[in-house]
Amino acid sequence: METNSHTIISRVFERSAHPNSLVRSIAEWIGCAIIEGRLLPGDDLNSHDLSKQFRTSRTPVREALILLEKEGLVEIPARRRPRVAYLSLNEVRAIYQVRASLYALVAELIVTTASTEEILLLQPYLNQMEEFAAKDDLNAYFWANVAFRDTESTLCGNDEVKRILDTLMLRTLKLRRFTSSLPGHMQQEVADHKRLLRAYKERDAPLAIALKRSLVFGGLAAIEQSGWTGAKMQDRNKTYQGKEIGQEPHDFSQGLEQRLAQHENSHP
Repeated sequence: METNSHTIISRVFERSAHPNSLVRSIAEWIGCAIIEGRLLPGDDLNSHDLSKQFRTSRTPVREALILLEKEGLVEIPARRRPRVAYLSLNEVRAIYQVRASLYALVAELIVTTASTEEILLLQPYLNQMEEFAAKDDLNAYFWANVAFRDTESTLCGNDEVKRILDTLMLRTLKLRRFTSSLPGHMQQEVADHKRLLRAYKERDAPLAIALKRSLVFGGLAAIEQSGWTGAKMQDRNKTYQGKEIGQEPHDFSQGLEQRLAQHENSHP
């Protein structure tokens, strides 16, 4: 059972079929920094500084930023530095309406087609969510929550539904993490997911569908009530100017050194 943030993000980037694993690795690390709020909407992404941090040339960094642009996490304006993308409230509402409909279908398909053994695969992630919520560990809780939903989209058995949800995933993860960070939301989400899993086990499709729609639209309501404008969610006036994206300097180097070594070994 794996809830590592980079594992989940890496799976989404793999579908890009980009031939350079180093590019995907850089995109994965920058994407995680955006999702977890270490880089905020409007923050500049200086390719020169990033290439120094990742100990590579600018070319793979630029390609990684283009990959992130395709996923809606980065904007690359003409003749200006790339920056973390904004997401307007209207865009958020449109995305959440689509997600609510898709997750309602996911819930119905799980109830009607998933085996009991498959449904039980969700239990460990729910246990993690409850454990981390009790510890007030936002990041660990959030990625356990993401793994729960990712497993749901797999269990539904519809590859097209999963593909579309994957396409929306990276654009919504930073929003979902933000709503989980609000007071009392982790505990409420745990309670709602307990009811949802019970509905799956009892094969109660109407209840499961209603709960999934409520979870998605509850997140949207929290965003709307927060005063979301598409701008930065924190009072922080900074741009990325050669600073480490990770919360600590070793955040990138630990995992990235292994990936760089693998890349060098495969390209002697």
